[in-house]
Amino acid sequence: MPDLSVTLGRLTLRNPVLVASGTFGYAREMTHFVDFAKLGGVVPKTVTQAPRAGNAPPRTVETASGMLNAIGLDNDGLEHFLGHHLPYLRTLPTAAIGNIAGKTEEEFVAMAARVAEAGQGLAGLELNLSCPNVSGGLDFATDPEVTKRIVRRCRDACPNIPLLAKLTPNVTDITLIARAAADGGADAVSAVNTFVGMAVDWRRRKPILGNVTGGLSGPAIKPLALRAVWRIAKLKAVPIVAVGGIATLDDAMDFLVAGASAVQVGTANFYDPTASVRIAEALPDALRLLGAERVSDIIGTLNA
Repeated sequence: MPDLSVTLGRLTLRNPVLVASGTFGYAREMTHFVDFAKLGGVVPKTVTQAPRAGNAPPRTVETASGMLNAIGLDNDGLEHFLGHHLPYLRTLPTAAIGNIAGKTEEEFVAMAARVAEAGQGLAGLELNLSCPNVSGGLDFATDPEVTKRIVRRCRDACPNIPLLAKLTPNVTDITLIARAAADGGADAVSAVNTFVGMAVDWRRRKPILGNVTGGLSGPAIKPLALRAVWRIAKLKAVPIVAVGGIATLDDAMDFLVAGASAVQVGTANFYDPTASVRIAEALPDALRLLGAERVSDIIGTLNA
């Protein structure tokens, strides 16, 4: 049996297959569909410091080979997460990686400190620096200096929890942001969040989404996400968790050989909650096909 374990800085996972934040609820919702023990980890829905009602509906719309969403970080706030969802997440037979978003740098730091104080049981913390569909914008990861500063301050606030910085693709050069996150102390970067897009109803001459624009995800963005991962991997600065259009074993393997150390299954969860488990179960045969004894043997082995 090949060794499926992977290491992301100080975070070790039993295998490289995770589920992406915002597509899997708080895991409890998937209990009857997914054998959590077969996953490398779960990333529950983003939480903010205070409860948020989210954006006006419609919040989602299907597009060609993808989906636009403008949920707007609808959640009940950090304290509810710590008191209600975290106790359940602690019971899962896999790594639970929290996900937080702040309206300001100060909120990020305060939330990281609160997680450090009460978040025993979390294997790591993903910083959502790149939500493109929130009124006023929370896309901190468009600026290298801001990215580095937030990661560094969160690192200082929760020194014992591995940090993943979730990056936006809506920048000219994502490698500058990835380098900044690494310099700030991130154990890994998640690449990428959604691309900003929109859909219109030409008959009514109105946008379909209540927020007008939303984040595009699904198979449509895979080639773009793959390029972003490949470019970041060439830096050799920080481990990468790939996100973007991953629905099959082939998708996951593409990202691994391009330089990702792990992958997150996102939009596929909406139409096939078992996709992540099937990918994890198929990994050993794929590694054997390449003559590899462990996942680490194939990471970043693309001949390009």
